[in-house]
Amino acid sequence: MLIAGIDEAGRGPCFGPMVITLAVCDKSVEKELKKMGVKDSKLLLPNKRKSLIEDIKKMIVEEKTSIIKPLKINDLMAQYSLNEIEAMEIGELINSLKETPEIVYIDSPDAVKGAFEKRIRKYLNKERQKIKIIAENKADVNYVIVGAASIIAKVTRDDSIEELAEKYGDFGSGYPSDPKTKKYLKEYVSEHKKLPPFSRIFWSTCTKALEEIGTKQEKLF
Repeated sequence: MLIAGIDEAGRGPCFGPMVITLAVCDKSVEKELKKMGVKDSKLLLPNKRKSLIEDIKKMIVEEKTSIIKPLKINDLMAQYSLNEIEAMEIGELINSLKETPEIVYIDSPDAVKGAFEKRIRKYLNKERQKIKIIAENKADVNYVIVGAASIIAKVTRDDSIEELAEKYGDFGSGYPSDPKTKKYLKEYVSEHKKLPPFSRIFWSTCTKALEEIGTKQEKLF
């Protein structure tokens, strides 16, 4: 029996991409994944996450990862909520699978039970409509296959942030709560009179930074 887990990394940052990973495995390997130490990526140190990646990929039968860059997020958020954008991407990932899992477990951003499943089903093709979807809060903690997906998504996003930092300088994690990110944003906007080209322009952290210098930005370029 094939099962799948889906999780994201980078919903909240004002900088950088959001990454969504779908991982498929045979249900029989769940115990082995747990023995390996697979769990929600937030409960693991960076080195541990990286050390698990290759072993996870040996245990799963299929993996799909979508890197949603800030420019795409900005374009879509002019019309859709972030939850809807995530549902669209998840629908595409499920539709792209070679084989159809019986159950898909998803870490849901929607607080209302069943709401996120409804969003996703709008984007599934006819063949995938038969899949049982369990979308709930804390799925990355409750289901090891979602934990596996969360590890892949987190490592992928961290690698993307490192690439951006090599090009634009060290801006920290990209999260609004990160002092390094705040400092970088303030200094960049002060110097260039616009946001860095990897910003999410609808985030309040970014709009406030522009307001402080008396301007606004509706697009990146």
